[in-house]
Amino acid sequence: MTSPGLPLAGITVVEVSSFVAAPLCGMTLSQLGAQVIRVDPIGGGADTQRWPLAADGTSIYWTGLNKGKRSATIDLRSPEGQELVQRLIVAGDGIVVTNAAGMNWLGHQALAAKRPDVIHVQLLGRGDGSTGVDYTVNAAIGYPLVTGPAEHAGPINHVLPAWDVSCGLYAALSVVAALHRREQSGAGARISIALEDVALATAGNLGLLTEPQVIGTQRERLGNSVYGQYGQDFVGRDGSRFMVVLLTRRHLRDLVDITGTGAAVTALAEALGVDFGSEGDRYRYRDVLSGLFGTWFADHNGDEITAALSGTSVLWERYRTFAEVAAGPKVTENPLFSRLHQPGVGDYLAPAMPAAFDGVHPAATAAPGLGADTADLLAEYLGLTEDDIARLTTARTIGTS
Repeated sequence: MTSPGLPLAGITVVEVSSFVAAPLCGMTLSQLGAQVIRVDPIGGGADTQRWPLAADGTSIYWTGLNKGKRSATIDLRSPEGQELVQRLIVAGDGIVVTNAAGMNWLGHQALAAKRPDVIHVQLLGRGDGSTGVDYTVNAAIGYPLVTGPAEHAGPINHVLPAWDVSCGLYAALSVVAALHRREQSGAGARISIALEDVALATAGNLGLLTEPQVIGTQRERLGNSVYGQYGQDFVGRDGSRFMVVLLTRRHLRDLVDITGTGAAVTALAEALGVDFGSEGDRYRYRDVLSGLFGTWFADHNGDEITAALSGTSVLWERYRTFAEVAAGPKVTENPLFSRLHQPGVGDYLAPAMPAAFDGVHPAATAAPGLGADTADLLAEYLGLTEDDIARLTTARTIGTS
């Protein structure tokens, strides 16, 4: 449901989607106050049963990406079902977000013929319209060949679907920008966002594609080191692991002080003729510095390391599992999270919109049951009667639950 105090309150968005990017776009718009109607085929889309699953088979993944939306299930192959979806879009605020391919009836041209100021956002795999998912796009960009231990020879995929997430957020931003333009000029928008283009743009913006073009080098595989800076992971006496980053002279000075390596670091700098206050020199000689610092870490347990680092300016964090994070204060004491009852999943702490408006993170609301709002939405937006709903349900043009 909409939240009156949020910037998109009163706006309705229709989402015809599956998997990550488009549903994340819709959920982001919902968290900003929009009423988002997710339309699925009867029985659900390809992501309806995606893992992980709760004990009764409910997809934790699906409910996680569809919080706060309303759900309609409609036969997207029948002409009458297609017309219903078109009417939902046109009768609302004329905004649709989709990653569905090959549906001309859902395309910009067909919808603009019914409502010229329609805002149509099409998410694609690749810019030429061909298919692509996060992990195939990632393989084509170069990141897997610079991920992982320096001595590893083959590709390593990261587990975060970074391009899906980035693409979904770009799509949400595009909707907001198009809404602003329409308010100013009355013009609609035909927006296409390709997953691969998001990945290429990101790699280019961060210099990974510029580097080989301009200076003839390319990024090396660094393991857990940080390119161009000093960043390294360390292991404590009890096997605890920490990530440490030094961006400034003060960070370096504080780490040198607690590790008792001042004399050794000074002698090393003099012998090499370098200044470890310079981030470039810290990066070039990171392995030698890590050898000096690592001895102190190996001599202390996790609690001792935490206590020592907590009193410094050093940028650090202890590596934790998802289970540890879920049970810890970053979740249990964070106003970003609120207790949510999700039918089929149970009670858990669910995140709201990371951006706080006026200091408040609006509480997360549950995802709808698949198709649970179909009848109400068709009555509310299209004026269909109970007899109309019954006829469409009997004909299996719509699904209700």
